Amino acid sequence: MRRDVLGVHIDSVTIEEALNRAQGFLEGNSGNTIFTPNPEMLVEAQNNPVFREILNTASLNLCDGVGIQLLLGGKIKRIPGVDFVYKLCALAEKRGDSLYLLGTGSNSILEKTVEELTKKFPNLHIVGYHRGVDITLKNGFHILDEKENDKLIDNIISVAPKILLVAFGHSKQEQWIYTFLSELPSVRIAVGVGGSFDYISGEVSRAPKILRVIGLEWLYRLLLQPKKRFKRIINAVIIFPFTFLFKK
Repeated sequence: MRRDVLGVHIDSVTIEEALNRAQGFLEGNSGNTIFTPNPEMLVEAQNNPVFREILNTASLNLCDGVGIQLLLGGKIKRIPGVDFVYKLCALAEKRGDSLYLLGTGSNSILEKTVEELTKKFPNLHIVGYHRGVDITLKNGFHILDEKENDKLIDNIISVAPKILLVAFGHSKQEQWIYTFLSELPSVRIAVGVGGSFDYISGEVSRAPKILRVIGLEWLYRLLLQPKKRFKRIINAVIIFPFTFLFKK
């Protein structure tokens, strides 16, 4: 079942149902996209119709925000992006499917992410990783170095992953996937994973489990990174609910 939240369709699924859908994608013959909308992304989508439409092209949109869950009266399951990444990696290890990690802008974070995933999933087949390309969203979506992006595409094609995890940050990652997935014939699932690599690598610590369970991970993140998170949290906990109630 899909729920409409500020014009964005979000799938009401459990994590087990999401993984069953992912397995179906992996067994298919075409590329699929999985996005993880959160309140901040939905606020941005109100002012960016292109981004909103791209979100609505997703094969699967997972609810990654307690604010969405609360405003829907608990009628949708929350699936944090990093938790889904771990589950998807477990599925890939079991099936023998290969992964490619893309983004963060930092080779050291990517290398640490590969190291941590390999520790947790010893038989996981990670065929490559790349720090990503520079993207601007001023006056629309633009790659700043087309030649570098072409090299990246060629590299992904050459190692032929089935799963592509993209961590450019929201909007950039979804637009990159939407634009270039059709050029990657081996990829069956492309996922926008946001800051998941930061957490997996240990670059940023996750909130204690109790805070995650009760939906207060956002508060922990704010306390941990106040300058980086303040505007984003304002969008998520103030702008989003007011926008939702006003447009309901």
